[in-house]
Amino acid sequence: MGFRLGYARKAAASLEKDARPRHLSPRIGSAAVALICALSIGVPAFADVQQTDVVAGKTVEERGLAQDQCLDISTPRAIVVDANGETYFERAADEPCKIASLTKIMTAIVALENASLDTQITVDNEAATVGQSSAGLLEGDTMDLETALYALLVPSGNDAAIAIANTLGASMASDGQGAQEAFVAAMNAKAEELGCTDTVFDNPHGLDYDQWAGDAHSIARDVAIMVAYAMQNETFRSVVGGGSTTVTVTGANGVARTIALESTDELMGSYEGLCGVKTGTTDDAGYCFAGACSRDEGELYTVVLGAPSSDERFSDTAAMLDWTYDAIRTVSLISTPSTVEYQGGDSPLAASVAQSDWPDSTVPATVSDPSLSVELFTLAGAVSQEVSFETLEGDVRAGDVVGSLTFTQDGQTVAECDLVAAQDAPAPDFFQKIGVWWDRLFRNMQGQPTVAQSECYNNTAELSDR
Repeated sequence: MGFRLGYARKAAASLEKDARPRHLSPRIGSAAVALICALSIGVPAFADVQQTDVVAGKTVEERGLAQDQCLDISTPRAIVVDANGETYFERAADEPCKIASLTKIMTAIVALENASLDTQITVDNEAATVGQSSAGLLEGDTMDLETALYALLVPSGNDAAIAIANTLGASMASDGQGAQEAFVAAMNAKAEELGCTDTVFDNPHGLDYDQWAGDAHSIARDVAIMVAYAMQNETFRSVVGGGSTTVTVTGANGVARTIALESTDELMGSYEGLCGVKTGTTDDAGYCFAGACSRDEGELYTVVLGAPSSDERFSDTAAMLDWTYDAIRTVSLISTPSTVEYQGGDSPLAASVAQSDWPDSTVPATVSDPSLSVELFTLAGAVSQEVSFETLEGDVRAGDVVGSLTFTQDGQTVAECDLVAAQDAPAPDFFQKIGVWWDRLFRNMQGQPTVAQSECYNNTAELSDR
């Protein structure tokens, strides 16, 4: 069995509120029953390692990874990326599917980029009666946009989604275009702008059945792009990273009312570094979760789409994060068996570089950065070292560049370092040149080398996979 976090699972998982309560589909119901049975006898349900899973751009099979080096998760579509867009893991990340309330990530992006936080949002009848996952808003309620975003993202409020879209969309609409239609068009335009290649929105909340049935879909890779982009906004980060909270709205009667908002993110506060983002569930979408986690090793974004149960979307997310962070390590690249005196102290003796004016002389070399290290995702393969030596002619002075070291992983350069002369090495004078000429003559006659061989002593220990 592959790498999997022992995240405590509940015995029974119910559909999240934005799915149809009391109308559990046979497909989801069977999955829940299977999960309960499997857990009851201590056997992990659904989880598996797939040879087609992609680790840092290559399949598990191509990398030759052992079973215990791989992610053991149940979700059929998943991805892990960092804030720089580096992809560590993907499973069917380009397979289109429904994403349920993960749609609200884009709703928040468009709202934040088209209105100030003090913009007043009004709850109309459509918003108040949409049903399913709700923030408890009533017709006639008003609040500022920031409050509406909490209602949208913390409890996954469909009412807040429509209220935001209808209010802000009114100023976006062109002739003959409805407010919500205009807002959704802005969502699709933003997805295209961000480089989402297979994403379509047809409403602001993500419901996908009955009157909301349509072509709305996305892929895990696109959702990760949206998450990474949204997390650059401090307001979005604050809203999705704060957990359960309370907000105040003004009712139609002008009286302020406090509403408790319960977060649907079960990892919040229980998983180290987790700082968001959003859940989503419908019968067609299955159980979805887009997560963000920030640690010293960097910020990671995860997406799971269509997990078999609510528990497994969270345990799979935790497993994905653990697996990735565990494989990110700081690796020292300079390791030599000896030292050489340089600039008044001991430095690594990294190489001996031939001085071409002499038949048998080399210049001791150290490195420009003895503490050179790099943070690497170790499952992307071992680090290789390439050394290049300069042709040294004439006088050599301590500190002169006499070569270079280039470190690569999986064909990509990860670090570079100069080799520098540790000592002065003068060229031969006039009379010494005569002696060198005769020496080389005899060496040629005897078939011996006429210039010393350069040699590198730096041993970069190959990174063994975990």
